[in-house]
Amino acid sequence: MGSKIFGLIILALDIWAIINIVKSNTDTGKKILWVILVLLLPVVGLIIWAIMGPRGNVKL
Repeated sequence: MGSKIFGLIILALDIWAIINIVKSNTDTGKKILWVILVLLLPVVGLIIWAIMGPRGNVKL
């Protein structure tokens, strides 16, 4: 049960990261590379994006 919840949390965070990547002001090529990284490596890609990735115009 716990692994399913963890998986859903990671999925939600990945979707949120991809939305932020797409809305960012960076080059299209860089956006594509970031999205691929997050899709191929959901946990590691999310961590790398959180540290070094482009941010969108989304306000929390």
